[in-house]
Amino acid sequence: MLRLLPVPVLMAVLLCHAHAAEVSVHASRQDDVLYVEASAEFEADVHQVWQVLTDYDRLSDFIPGMSVSRVVTRGKNVAVVEQKGEATLLFFTFPMEVRLAVNEFPYDRITSHAVAGNFRDMRNAYYLEARRGRIRLSYSGRMTPDFLVPPLIGTIVFRMNVEKQFSALIDEILRRKQSVAQRPAAP
Repeated sequence: MLRLLPVPVLMAVLLCHAHAAEVSVHASRQDDVLYVEASAEFEADVHQVWQVLTDYDRLSDFIPGMSVSRVVTRGKNVAVVEQKGEATLLFFTFPMEVRLAVNEFPYDRITSHAVAGNFRDMRNAYYLEARRGRIRLSYSGRMTPDFLVPPLIGTIVFRMNVEKQFSALIDEILRRKQSVAQRPAAP
């Protein structure tokens, strides 16, 4: 028997909880290609932001839906990172496995593209802008999954997934900032 969720429960499932910084996310689709952009502005030090963005081995500790994130190889300002997880909404689940070639441009941007996994094409970029103690962090992604993504619901799932993950990234930046601020000064 099909049970419908009450509207308040459904709204709670569909809306993300409030975060310390307001996150703006836009997603669109053209044929099989999904485009996602996200941004937020918050108070932080660019070095703290960079530390969280490049902490690849710990991303799965605080990014929802990510079960694995590990550095396969590392060089000066380059890395190959393997990530696994899934995006879900109600009864839709999309598995994600990707190996990314990452290029770091310290304190400015991080770019990556898929070299293996279940995406025919994936290109991502994070951009940092520091101004008077505030950071504007932007994300841009272009993804062509190698699995079926229903047109309407798939775009919504990817948008919500990026919103949750981007928000969690910012929450971790702010958590670490607070942790540093609460440490007692050295004698």
